[in-house]
Amino acid sequence: MADDYSKIVNSLKRRSKGATAADICALTALPLSTVNELLPKAADEFRGHLRVTQSGEILYYFPNGFSSRYRGLGAFLRKAAGKTVSFIKKALPLLFKIWIMVMLVGYFVLFLAIALASVFISIAAKSGSRDSGGSGDGGFGGLGLFELLIRIWFYSEIMRPSYDDYDYKKIRKKKEKRPLHKAVFSFVFGEEDPNKNWEENTLKAVISFVQANKGCITLPEYMMFTGEKPLDAEKNILAFCSKYGGRPEVTEEGAIVYQFDDILLRSQTEFETTGKFAELSPLVRRLKIFSSNSKKMNIALILINAFNLIFGSYFLFNSISTGQLLTELQFKAASKIYGFVYYFLDMIAVNPHILIGIILGVIPLAFSVFFWLIPSIRYFSEKKENEEEKFKNLKRFCFGKIWSSPNKVDIKKINHPSEEFTPKNLEEAEDKIIKEIGAVSIPEVETDEKGNFVYSFKHLEREKQALEKFRASIDADKTQIGKTVFDSGD
Repeated sequence: MADDYSKIVNSLKRRSKGATAADICALTALPLSTVNELLPKAADEFRGHLRVTQSGEILYYFPNGFSSRYRGLGAFLRKAAGKTVSFIKKALPLLFKIWIMVMLVGYFVLFLAIALASVFISIAAKSGSRDSGGSGDGGFGGLGLFELLIRIWFYSEIMRPSYDDYDYKKIRKKKEKRPLHKAVFSFVFGEEDPNKNWEENTLKAVISFVQANKGCITLPEYMMFTGEKPLDAEKNILAFCSKYGGRPEVTEEGAIVYQFDDILLRSQTEFETTGKFAELSPLVRRLKIFSSNSKKMNIALILINAFNLIFGSYFLFNSISTGQLLTELQFKAASKIYGFVYYFLDMIAVNPHILIGIILGVIPLAFSVFFWLIPSIRYFSEKKENEEEKFKNLKRFCFGKIWSSPNKVDIKKINHPSEEFTPKNLEEAEDKIIKEIGAVSIPEVETDEKGNFVYSFKHLEREKQALEKFRASIDADKTQIGKTVFDSGD
């Protein structure tokens, strides 16, 4: 089979203006069935196009030359690059998620520990000062607002009711809450792509449609499922033919129909169970949601990050403004959080103010900004993506409506099933849809009594009639498997 394929490709290269299956047979002496089987594969690999001649033959031509999509150095490099990018896409987010979790929770715990330790030391210092008759100011003018807030929080935590004060249902509900790491990832990165299996599901839908409609499909019908532009759809339907043993056929009226005998036979067909051909039922691309966290959880994460942001700003400001000007008395008093950290690090570091500025200032401050920046960018990015998804859904839906009734189409009167089919700029979206379907069939345009444009796609109507006639001519026995003549269990 490989040798036959090579012969066909070589013969196509000799026909710069294109070739029919008969031409290839004459050049290679291969059976017509083999040529018809392998030509779609060649068209897929080398980005070929199809034309229909006046005599009803299909002409394969290759305007882009014979640079393979799947073989050669270029294809190898593309595959290697694709695998590398795929690995990086999987590895980096995992490492990034671990880093975010460590930074968010780690710095929160660290700042909290520093604040509580400084409060305890401050209380102990003031108690000792009172016992010795001192004023207890400790060189920093007593407790600052920062320490006062920490004390209020600390005492409120101590006075918080224990679990014994709650009933069992509340305790169980708390245990069933989403794990913290998943909540953090959801807030920063959002949820899993709701359309991650889109290509696979689309292929399944097209195959089911082909099987339920006597093994054939047209380009407009294929576009109803994929929503692709005509040129992309033509290229990909040839790839579909290559994968599933399809071949293009020309009807008596000159319309191209893609026939799939190899995937037609099933134990039970849709035609067999319903008595009629299956109708188009395009899939719906789901919209992305910002996060599946509860509102309270997202607020809690925002507050944790705000806590880190405030402390980071506090330490950075003091490291710059105070520097090495703290006196020994201030070291010992340590009634201020910065003074407490400075005094501790002064015992192990040469320039503690620089260490504080970087580790407790710049790093958590930059992370906190970063922690808010990613969800903010993602919010607007997903908003734009959702508008694109709405347009894609609307396009497939409108394609289906136009194909089912090509005459007298007023696209503004087509009812949209839900929000997932309604872009923000609906009028602009509808105009784009008409232009794209117009690339397949140029419409005749009229205006109704209200001045709205009404389109009639005559070419689509003729193609649909030709398809119905072609499907009706297919023997129903070919769509069903035969009776069992042997059973290994007997």
